[in-house]
Amino acid sequence: MASLQTPPHFSSGKPKVVVTRQLMPSVEDRMSELFETVLNPQDTAMSEDALVSAMQDCDVLVPTVTDRITSAMIETAGERLGLIASFGAGTEHIDLKAAAERKILVTNTPGVFTDDTADIAMAAIIGVPRRIREGTQLVRRGEWTGWAPSGLLGRKLGDKVLGIIGMGRIGQAVAHRARAFGLKVAYTNRKRLPEAVESMLGARYVESVDALVAEADILTLHCPLTSETRGLMDARRIGLMKQGASIINTARGELIDEDALIEALSGGRLAGAGLDVYPDEPHVARGLLDHPNVMTLPHIGSATAEGREASGEKVIANIRFWTDGHRPPDQVLTALIG
Repeated sequence: MASLQTPPHFSSGKPKVVVTRQLMPSVEDRMSELFETVLNPQDTAMSEDALVSAMQDCDVLVPTVTDRITSAMIETAGERLGLIASFGAGTEHIDLKAAAERKILVTNTPGVFTDDTADIAMAAIIGVPRRIREGTQLVRRGEWTGWAPSGLLGRKLGDKVLGIIGMGRIGQAVAHRARAFGLKVAYTNRKRLPEAVESMLGARYVESVDALVAEADILTLHCPLTSETRGLMDARRIGLMKQGASIINTARGELIDEDALIEALSGGRLAGAGLDVYPDEPHVARGLLDHPNVMTLPHIGSATAEGREASGEKVIANIRFWTDGHRPPDQVLTALIG
């Protein structure tokens, strides 16, 4: 493992670590043993002023994907801040360029939430065509009158085209699951997968997003949020979707133009949607809440005890490597910053 030029120096012998949200008890206990740790037992989101104050008086900041770390905040950070050890795989909430200019290392926790997020995506892929939300609400309202041959008819999954935008770890995990349900998997990605991987997943490559959108019965998004993908599913692209198709998003809310989605749903072009993320969390647009066949989940794609513990352990490992003067295993490399 490559070493940094000089190990960090800490006046108290341990790095001061500020954790912005409540983590798993075992993770917090271990952090408290190893570092001079400031926890957030109330688990309330820190304001920008509170984050700036923390960054001016710590060696390591442990934010989550909902903590926006801007260039202005990084510019005002204290000289001692040397590591932003983010809890979660995404890094779009951190201005990576500004961090690199200040020589502040950034790490994340990739890979630990792959299966958990893929499972939630599959729940929506199954649940939306089968109108699970409508059925659940019908029973809960006491309005179900019993079985009927034409009652609450959905669409079968077998032989339908599942379009996957983004074929990284999570996209591939979804494709693997989808095969068991008889779905025909088609995908688009920045780079085509090797033929052996396509064969293993039973996945067919489609060159353009537009072409994939037009043929998918169910479209699921698994791409990162970048300047190119923000608003990826706008009114034009949603207009290309099949009548009665559905869209699933467990990636980032900003990938979809929410107004265009609501219009397509209310107008009947789309049969439904399965959403775990939203552009303005925790706000969820009324048009989505009111539609009978929109599964609205509270950003729980990664919400398993096992996954959250594994992510915390990665954060600890990244801090320990950095503290010892070594390159953290999950450092976000400057060369990859767009």
